[in-house]
Amino acid sequence: MNEELAITIGTAAREARERLGLTRTEVAERVGLVEPAYRRLERGKVLPSVTVLHRISLTLDLSPEVLMGTATQGTSKKPARASLVEVETPELRRLLALGRRLDEEKLDALLHVATALTR
Repeated sequence: MNEELAITIGTAAREARERLGLTRTEVAERVGLVEPAYRRLERGKVLPSVTVLHRISLTLDLSPEVLMGTATQGTSKKPARASLVEVETPELRRLLALGRRLDEEKLDALLHVATALTR
């Protein structure tokens, strides 16, 4: 494993996560990792797969080049798809996390309540 690259990726991911006001658990869930695995990644103990690197890039709104330290944030192109993180408030992220835990029937009920509240 390239330890220097692992540390560079982990540091960039942690700084971006903190800048966005996200927890490790929130990022891990969006990326598809368990929190301990994501924590090891941020600490520079493991290198992510290409797929995970891509998901981190989209989730944290950083290009893979910035994550790998080959470009600075100002000179690099952003990922093609805009990150949803930019429009999410902490309350909305919490609601989404809770909604993901609901079964289909309860999620449908929540949708009806939310629809009624927006009228």
